[in-house]
Amino acid sequence: MSAPKLLSGGNPQIPKGEGDAPVQAYIAAMPGWKSAVGKQLDQLITSLVPDVRKAVKWNTPLYGAAGDGWFLAFHCFDRYIKVTFFKGASLVPLPPVGSKQDGVRYVHLHEDEQFDAVLLKGWILQAVELPGQVL
Repeated sequence: MSAPKLLSGGNPQIPKGEGDAPVQAYIAAMPGWKSAVGKQLDQLITSLVPDVRKAVKWNTPLYGAAGDGWFLAFHCFDRYIKVTFFKGASLVPLPPVGSKQDGVRYVHLHEDEQFDAVLLKGWILQAVELPGQVL
């Protein structure tokens, strides 16, 4: 099987699918340093939300609570990984990057910065308790 095609910004083109396998395929195909960060994110989310629902849609891993929509996604760009909190405007403290979509907030993870696992943990634990985004 050939390696997935990388789209603009180095985002892996992964077939749409439900479950852990497509998410792991996406993470494995993330270029360079992004794959290690993707693994860390996935492990953090899975450790905090053991029954987390996973899928890949639109070449983006999604994480949700069973039957309650999606609370988080991430996506590769040239210089960073964008972590999306679908109800991010309800999180404290507010994730730093705004969106044109109401309620959505982002955090950008860069190669040369260690991400703040404590802050991400807090956001994930808050986000999973909110009604999820139906996509």
